Amino acid sequence: MLEHVTGMSATISGAGVAARLAEAPAKPAGGAALDQILIASGAAAVLTAALLVLGWGHRSGRVAVLARTAGLATRGPGRGTPGWAALPIPVAMVSLLVALLGMYWDISLHISHGRDEGPLANIAHYPILIGLFGIFTAGVLAVVLPKGEHPGPASVRITRDWHAPAGGVLLAGAGFYALLGFPLDDVWHRIFGQDVTLWGPTHLMLIGGAGLSLVAMMVLEREGRRACGDTGQPPGWLRYVRRCMHAGGLLIGLSVFQAEYDFGVPQFRLVHQPLLIALAAGCALVAARLWAGRGGAVFAVVFYMVVRGGVSVLVGGVIGELWAAVPLYFAEAVCVEVAALVLARRPLALGAVSGVLIGTAGFGAEYAYGQVAFRLPWTPDIVAEGMAMAVVGGVAGGVCGALLAEGLHGRTPRPAVARGLFAAAILAVAAAVANGLVVSVPQGRTATVTLTGVRGDAAHRTADARVEFSPATAVDGPAWVTVTGWQGQGLHVDRLVKVREGVYRTSEPMPLHGEWKTLVRVHDGRTLAGVPVYLPEDPAIRAKELPAPPRFTRDLRGERTILQRELKTDVPGWLWAACSAVVLLCTLALVLSLGWGVARIARRLPDRPGPAGAARDGSRAKAGA
Repeated sequence: MLEHVTGMSATISGAGVAARLAEAPAKPAGGAALDQILIASGAAAVLTAALLVLGWGHRSGRVAVLARTAGLATRGPGRGTPGWAALPIPVAMVSLLVALLGMYWDISLHISHGRDEGPLANIAHYPILIGLFGIFTAGVLAVVLPKGEHPGPASVRITRDWHAPAGGVLLAGAGFYALLGFPLDDVWHRIFGQDVTLWGPTHLMLIGGAGLSLVAMMVLEREGRRACGDTGQPPGWLRYVRRCMHAGGLLIGLSVFQAEYDFGVPQFRLVHQPLLIALAAGCALVAARLWAGRGGAVFAVVFYMVVRGGVSVLVGGVIGELWAAVPLYFAEAVCVEVAALVLARRPLALGAVSGVLIGTAGFGAEYAYGQVAFRLPWTPDIVAEGMAMAVVGGVAGGVCGALLAEGLHGRTPRPAVARGLFAAAILAVAAAVANGLVVSVPQGRTATVTLTGVRGDAAHRTADARVEFSPATAVDGPAWVTVTGWQGQGLHVDRLVKVREGVYRTSEPMPLHGEWKTLVRVHDGRTLAGVPVYLPEDPAIRAKELPAPPRFTRDLRGERTILQRELKTDVPGWLWAACSAVVLLCTLALVLSLGWGVARIARRLPDRPGPAGAARDGSRAKAGA
């Protein structure tokens, strides 16, 4: 994840700092040490071998533990589904929670401490690995458990007498895809250096595989419930709760992509945040309302807030790392529920209208909430473009959520219509993301920084500052002008106070010592620029210290060269593009596979007409209410 972290710089006096840094081994900036790779690879091989032996033992009849455990699972919350669904789904859900905790813990450590000595030196990597392997394990269990039975017409044939549920195959694939991000992340760093951002291609594999595994779980639940027939169905309230929890889990998974904004150190334009919030809300909450019934969108948000808020409390309060803001989503849920009062029987129209409401009214609610909850609140500078991006994300997500819910119910539009809408939604989101990635770096602009109120010795030095941009019109109504300091055992984000046109001042002292990387950041329209204030010496990348004298003038430059200081600059651009394209194609393969799974159960497990079918699968207006 991000970069391997947990560097600990001591807070001791000047000469002591230099001596300590000279004695300590430099933290690698281009991949982990080979011994750690061998240890991690060996452990993964052993666990995988154990899982395969367990599955083989069950299939051959030599091991009975899986059958007994699956039987017990059918008597608990998993009742109403066969063992091959009742056991893997809770295993996957618990694993996701463990991985989620590890991810936010790991991101917090990267932001506050920087790189570490290797993947095994970062304690937060362990819950991530355990969680992702647990998701993969759940998928494998769903594949191997059906023995002597046919999981249903949507199942996938493995051998002549072995059929696996489609949801189990998809779940194993999503878990494997996420796990694959770990070794590829090390390869990526060896080629390109450390890309200190959540949106690095291999980092997105970890997040995407884990988050989208919820769709596979929904498919598996549908297959399992249908396999039980009319007998042994769970109570309506239990089915309702399970569906809302799955949709809430999908909302959590899709929201992880916003984590840089949650912590207040985004490296991309601010208009991406409303896009991502609206996309997650549209997809998960429309699916919740259509799949579960009345109140499903609100219930999904309640589950999201309990889990996602709980993770923030654990990481920031109990573990003592950084706090991450939690987008609210309640206004978006109300938008979906209101739209459903009229459009519950027209799912695609509900998805589109809900998306528009999410992108407008939901945008306004998050704007107001963010003024007190976000480290970098939204500003008038982004209102027009941000709302347009939110509408695109909301409509695209709402349509996908409607297609997902209808597929789970066993009814979808004509294949050509469904594929066209799905492709249009993906292309719309891709275009919106690409729009947000178009940035400019100003030329011939400088910032003069004058330090005031310098405090502390060399090992504890802090100072206030006055920042004057030249020309004065270089910054005009920006989304933010901040001082950001990170990776020095903490995070410092200070929104600068405007003195007059082109002149700003700090509102609190900024760190200028130790391992802190401190810079002035400017986001103005499509401009993303920065001015380094203080950067430490970094032997691993042969970078010298950039001191902060009492007064200095430096050019505004692309902030990526400052924030991602460890990136290698001598790698051909075509190589980065080619590697990114491979990751993109793999991601599209995962997304399309999930779409295939939903379409498969919609086609092979059609909705059963009549009161019994409506009661079992849920009508558009009243299911689960």
